[in-house]
Amino acid sequence: MQRMSSLPASAGIGFKPAHFRDILAAAQPIGFFEVHAENYMGAGGPPHAQLGALRERHALSVHGVGLSIGSMRPLDRVHLARLKALCERYQPESFSEHLAWSSHGEVYFNDLLPLPYTSQTLARVVEHVDEVQTVLGRQMLLENPSTYLRFAESTIPEVDFLAEVASRTGCGLLLDINNVFVSSRNHGTEPLPYLDSFPLDTVKEIHLGGHHEEADDAGAPLLIDSHGSPVADVVWTLYAHVIARTGPIATLIEWDNEVPDWSTLRAEAVVAQGILGRAARASAA
Repeated sequence: MQRMSSLPASAGIGFKPAHFRDILAAAQPIGFFEVHAENYMGAGGPPHAQLGALRERHALSVHGVGLSIGSMRPLDRVHLARLKALCERYQPESFSEHLAWSSHGEVYFNDLLPLPYTSQTLARVVEHVDEVQTVLGRQMLLENPSTYLRFAESTIPEVDFLAEVASRTGCGLLLDINNVFVSSRNHGTEPLPYLDSFPLDTVKEIHLGGHHEEADDAGAPLLIDSHGSPVADVVWTLYAHVIARTGPIATLIEWDNEVPDWSTLRAEAVVAQGILGRAARASAA
């Protein structure tokens, strides 16, 4: 029997070692912390000492970036075994990965790369999600990507693709609202119809992060999911729209680059917690 994802329906933060002392110095208004799995696949040392101390005090989400769920090649069994050992060691409330591919043979890329949405890739992703959940003995969450191009051979809308994976495997979904906004602007679409058609009943966690704007080769605006700045006002608005429909859902503040001090990061989580609290009060009224 699989262990189901069970994060508290509150605001969380991606853990950064630079914040460790500040986190332990006083009680924090944080429901959970999230770590990248690949940063803790060693046997011990300071990373595990810090994570162990954090785990004693808080709920934990493990977020993977290296399984390459969307690859047509088999999953890396060694990587999956290390992931299983990590989950068995810390018993996190949730494990999640990306709808993307990031490796080819022995080569691992630093990017989460998109895939065409076809019947063939759907079958492969379902196979991989089933394998991960079987090996880990737990439900996993699959995250919607930020994308910068579309494949001409895609025949399935992204929302339908994700919904079908969840339906066939029993996995949950991780809704990254900044990814929705970035992708919609890059493709000239609107984010609200995407969110309104998303299978929100399968969402077990939400991610909020920052983005920045560049220009493509033709000089047109191009948004980049950078995780290096505060959550944009428009993303907060989209988040409030979703939470008003769903009620409180575990919500993570992602800030992985140009990481600020603890008080700045905590303030972002406080904003998210405020939106969650208002939704909880509205549903109870």
